[in-house]
Amino acid sequence: MARFTFFGGKGGVGKTSMSAAFAHKRARAGEDVLIVSTDPAHSTADVFDQSFGDEPTPVDGYDSLDAIEIDPEQEVTDHLMETKRALGDQVSAGIVNEIDRQIELAHQTPGAHESALFDRFIELMRDVDHDRVVFDTSPTGGTLRLLSLPEYLGSWIDRLVEKREASIDLYEKAAIGGREPRRTSLGDPILARLRDRKERFEFARETLREDASFVLVANPDALSVRESERAIESLRERDLPVEGIIVNRLTPAPDDDETGRGARFLRQRIETEQERLAELRGFEPPIIAEIETRVSEVKGSFLEEVASELEFKQSV
Repeated sequence: MARFTFFGGKGGVGKTSMSAAFAHKRARAGEDVLIVSTDPAHSTADVFDQSFGDEPTPVDGYDSLDAIEIDPEQEVTDHLMETKRALGDQVSAGIVNEIDRQIELAHQTPGAHESALFDRFIELMRDVDHDRVVFDTSPTGGTLRLLSLPEYLGSWIDRLVEKREASIDLYEKAAIGGREPRRTSLGDPILARLRDRKERFEFARETLREDASFVLVANPDALSVRESERAIESLRERDLPVEGIIVNRLTPAPDDDETGRGARFLRQRIETEQERLAELRGFEPPIIAEIETRVSEVKGSFLEEVASELEFKQSV
């Protein structure tokens, strides 16, 4: 059974509601569950009518459910400050200001947000002791960029390690007359930091492939169907296991004796949705739940109803 379950999909399809319902289901089944929101909208607090922060907070009304809402902007700021501190201890005072300027520029470039957030993912995957961790992720594009980091940055770090080792080797060879070389690979703080980063990304790569499952949430409309198709292809290219699709917000059918304008609209809407649903049923992985639209937000008794409709395989 995978310990880490990621819910993804196009923005606005109901990922938070589905991930919260799944967390509810597993907690009521006796598991010790942590739900982690990485979506800046932070709707998890709305589902449970409770505020959450950056550390696990018990969810009211549950014996074994905690929640975290990660602030992406704060993660970037913390990542920036930690990098500044680390490099500030390793360079001369004369270039500290230039180092700070370069780091500030680097954290404004594409990918800085994902890098900082992924560090938090790794920390949670390594350090939390819950039976199950449920990730409510940001819309598909950002999530896929995030999950690509172990591959892209892992190779980049390998090259940096090689260049640092070569640099140190040149310094060692430059030592003459029996004097100690100015640098050695043993105890070099930059090399140690690079190797630590390499180990963290290797851990993330293995964990995502061996101990994680991915569930996509889709609505029965053309845009959501195409987004799901692209996401499945992208995840599989990275050897990441896609468990299934939840089709959310299906239109309820009117009663057979209803013939008014509203009933005609609903039947036409359902006909269109069934065409999109047929497309989704043709995908691999399979549809694992079909959830009708509720009359209000999925919380309270509606959360219990939706949770009962989520029929996952044992591997999720």
